[in-house]
Amino acid sequence: MSALTCTHVNAKGVVCSGIIEDGVCGTCGRPATAGSLLAGVSATTSTAAKATAAFTSSTATHGTGKTSRRQTKGTTSRRQSLGGGLVSMPIMPSQDPMKLVMATPEVSLGKRRCPHCNTRVNRMKGFCPQCSEAYDFTPKLTSGDVIAGKYEIKGPIAFGGMGWVYLGWDNVLSRWVVLKGLLNTQDAEAAAAAVAERQFLAAVKHGRIVGIYDFVTHGAEGFMVLEYVGGRTLESIRDERGPLPVEEAISYILGILPAFGYLHTQGLVYCDFKPGNLMVENDDVKLVDMGAVRRIDDPDGAVFGTDGYSAKDAADNPTVSSDLYTIGRTLAVLCMDFLYKIVQETDATTGKVTTSRRMLSAYMNALPEQSSQPVLAQNNSFYRFLLRAIHDDPDMRFQSADEMEGQLFGVLREIVAVKSEPKPADSKVFFGDGLIDGADREGAAKPLARILPQLKMDAADPAASELLNLAAVIDPQRRLDALRNLRRKMPASAEVMLRTADTHISTGANEAALTVLADLLKQNEFEWRAYWYRGKALLQAGKAPEAKAAFDRVYFEMPGELAPKLALGFAAEAAGDVAEAQHFYQRVVQVDPGLAAACFGLARILKASKESASAARALEAVPSSHSMYVASRLALANVLIHAEQTPAQGFLERAGATLEALPKEGAIVHQLSARLISKAIDQIRSGQVPERRDAKLLGYPITLNALRQGAEKEYWHSARLATSAGEKAMWVDLAHKVRPITLF
Repeated sequence: MSALTCTHVNAKGVVCSGIIEDGVCGTCGRPATAGSLLAGVSATTSTAAKATAAFTSSTATHGTGKTSRRQTKGTTSRRQSLGGGLVSMPIMPSQDPMKLVMATPEVSLGKRRCPHCNTRVNRMKGFCPQCSEAYDFTPKLTSGDVIAGKYEIKGPIAFGGMGWVYLGWDNVLSRWVVLKGLLNTQDAEAAAAAVAERQFLAAVKHGRIVGIYDFVTHGAEGFMVLEYVGGRTLESIRDERGPLPVEEAISYILGILPAFGYLHTQGLVYCDFKPGNLMVENDDVKLVDMGAVRRIDDPDGAVFGTDGYSAKDAADNPTVSSDLYTIGRTLAVLCMDFLYKIVQETDATTGKVTTSRRMLSAYMNALPEQSSQPVLAQNNSFYRFLLRAIHDDPDMRFQSADEMEGQLFGVLREIVAVKSEPKPADSKVFFGDGLIDGADREGAAKPLARILPQLKMDAADPAASELLNLAAVIDPQRRLDALRNLRRKMPASAEVMLRTADTHISTGANEAALTVLADLLKQNEFEWRAYWYRGKALLQAGKAPEAKAAFDRVYFEMPGELAPKLALGFAAEAAGDVAEAQHFYQRVVQVDPGLAAACFGLARILKASKESASAARALEAVPSSHSMYVASRLALANVLIHAEQTPAQGFLERAGATLEALPKEGAIVHQLSARLISKAIDQIRSGQVPERRDAKLLGYPITLNALRQGAEKEYWHSARLATSAGEKAMWVDLAHKVRPITLF
């Protein structure tokens, strides 16, 4: 039987083709199917599994119980290696396991909380002053202990929310393992129940999730036996280096998102993600500490989380969106240094002073002002991504790991491109812009709604196949009639309403389009595509400020896409906001100059601001393979010829080289050539440049007589190609004016 291969597509549009093992691709780490691994696994429920302290930093009393009402809709799937081929990542070598064993195991003061009432206590062992119950933070296992007849304990390596974590050696399989406590309890029966309840985790198998080998009990304690991962946690890397470069931090998060997607497709939520739960080993990442994983909508499952990382709504009912919230918070912590204050505490028993970081209460569920953090001020799309990821309203957050990954990859692509070179990539949501006809002078000269990218069809829409058949219907009225019939037939189809609105916009019926879109938003207030078409209708209707608001909503939903930024540039230009238009155009050009509408838009703004050199660079960015390449070179020559300039800037020479590289087809090339030569004649006559017989412009020696002859010739060519008698007479007059004086 042949092996199953992965069919996910990477950032370059290439099928992964990795081998599927245990339901997971060994190359990209994605699940092969959405079938639940929980099928057939009994779920033992027990009151012993209910945590007495739901959050490690403080008791979770702020839950709202609200869950997301949005439907999940994937967008992109673009990742294999760390950094997605965009970022060179540091290699984290494996560590010697024995070096991790703590010589003097102590729990820091900040983590000493009564397991019964969550009150802070000072000593390692004693009775809680609040509830009078006994507590003990000393390790229960010591070096040499053998658990379940085969796991030899080497010593404690960390202290977590459910007790000590130990390094062990599997004497049967000769491999390192990690034993992690399941529940703080002094009851052997409760420990056994806790172990039974976590058995479903044995079915979790993913290349980027720590392997779960076994579940065992030892006296009154239950343990998960986990794969040993010999790298370093992001928490330790962050503590050592400070805030990480944003590209590196994003790459780590992109690496772990497929693991979250896998868990969610299996009906599980991770709950307690933070920098300490992501391990980096060699050139890969792995999700560790599975102790807080639970079933989605489990009414009896314990809820664990960490203040400052967990959403308020997660305390009552963790969901996919609350899981993704923890990812957004983790990413913010990795990149910025605003969250913490330094706290020094003295152990009452030993006198030892412990220094730790505490999250500031003002930032437990919030970000700082964008202007206060360079990484946010310089990367607006990254800031927008975080705003959506950690939104208070679950409905406004990302709804799937795949959706989050797609947008985060786009944000990374933008950040890297701005610092290096363009990183074009096909969008899974938008087509390219509509500026594809070199003869479309109006489209190149104005921010027109018809030039903005079209949305791609949602293949999952019930009317998708019938809508594809309508693509052959050219007449707008016939198309509208067919769409009305289709809407009656399939009222649940969002695509039918979107295509109806788009057809109205194409005919100039903007109000009719807005009415259809309003109806769609009544059906689904989270349908961001309706805001895209709403923005186009408003822009076409001359309501630029309102169009900007609609496009801004799209930008919120899709921070990794370039189309919303192009649209915001159009709306800003139409509204007269030159600075904002320039910002958005510039960003799009830096990432993908194949969106020629951004290049022409940026050139328009810069030319109007008399920044001719910058306008020229914007036009030069249009790729040579683009259908607008010749039009961009003609526009470039025009900018260089008519710019306020000095000879030292070499604008005329650049214009000449640009025109010489173009085919001598069409009147515009001859017209620009004539104006270029005439400009050179003016510079010689004014004394700005000397005549030079050893140099040429468009093949003519740079002397007055030769240039006059050249200009005359180009004007005559223009006259022959004129489209009206008046235009022809104008070019003939100019030819007579510039020709050199002769005897006949």
